[in-house]
Amino acid sequence: MTRAATKLAINRLLDRKPLDDAAIDRFIERHGAPIIEGSRATFLWRGHADEVSVRHRVVGLPDPLRLRRVKDADLWYVSTEIPEGSRIEYQFEVTHDGHTESFLNDPLNPKLAHGPFGASSVCAAAGYHVPDWTLHDPEARPGEIVERTITSKALRRQVSFHVYLPARFRRVVRYPLLVVHDGLDYLTYASAKTVLDNLIHRNEVAEMVVAFVPPVGDRLVEYANNAPHARFIARELVPELTAELPLVDSPVGRTLMGSSFGGVASVSTAARYPDVFGSLLLESPSLVFTDIGQDHGGGPVFDPVVRFVNRYRARPRRIADRIYLTCGVYEPLITPNRSMETVFRQAGMEVRYVEARDGHNWENWRDRLRDGLAWLHPGDQKFVYE
Repeated sequence: MTRAATKLAINRLLDRKPLDDAAIDRFIERHGAPIIEGSRATFLWRGHADEVSVRHRVVGLPDPLRLRRVKDADLWYVSTEIPEGSRIEYQFEVTHDGHTESFLNDPLNPKLAHGPFGASSVCAAAGYHVPDWTLHDPEARPGEIVERTITSKALRRQVSFHVYLPARFRRVVRYPLLVVHDGLDYLTYASAKTVLDNLIHRNEVAEMVVAFVPPVGDRLVEYANNAPHARFIARELVPELTAELPLVDSPVGRTLMGSSFGGVASVSTAARYPDVFGSLLLESPSLVFTDIGQDHGGGPVFDPVVRFVNRYRARPRRIADRIYLTCGVYEPLITPNRSMETVFRQAGMEVRYVEARDGHNWENWRDRLRDGLAWLHPGDQKFVYE
């Protein structure tokens, strides 16, 4: 390969003389943004500014990632390494005339990811593609989403949640039950219903009933090793669903799932009630701990989490039969999750651990659903329950 062929597109543009607005327009129209060339990504910003930066949550990249302005032009750029297969979310921070605007999505990039706190621009590196099983398949028969309400004595309030019933739901069949923390977010931001419809249609995942349960109070309190929450899940929600629906009435047919603090809620609930769930599906769980001292760096909301995880690590015990654990290599939680994989194995549980070149976000968790669900409840598992 010649030296010219390996030169980044932005550098070839900078070699042009003269470099006028029309040349920049043609460059952007041809390449788009960000520009992906092998393991390099070039971010672009067009407009008058005093300073432009890329903001992100990628451990290992400078934050902010400052852009350079092309001399005598309104184009800004920065190139950095993004390993193949990576997917990262980012925004811009722009300063002009002493005023700084933050959380700006990339106007040159139509790819957006959505979450509870808004949208972010997406940089998809070479080799990353949105999985086809996350997209609507007209051939997949749709399951049904039913809204339900349960009166919880443990939480002292009514809890509204959603139940997914597979397309060929029959009362003569016993189904596994999946209980999902942050259920509405999984439905809204992780395409959970579409994923279930597709994977069940393809017989990659067993037909199952899924309870999508939201937090009912302060999420960071309710999910941080909270006894009333655990009692609600294990001693109220599961028994009521088992009494009303044709479910497998044993731990082997029950999975508890959650991401981030929802992962903490899943582990702590299983630890309090190890006789209820046979499997856990944990995505980037916030299982923060300390080996020495008390400074965990997470602030007061993490205090009960750290106390719980420290106790568990001191005396690990079997809380389920199998755990599917995944985490993004670009998030700060990667270190505690790598450690917890070993702890779970040493406690006698079967663990499947998967790392992704992604961060702490909903599309990362969406992209791991097929691997996790198919491992815990493969398509041929339905014959066990009939």
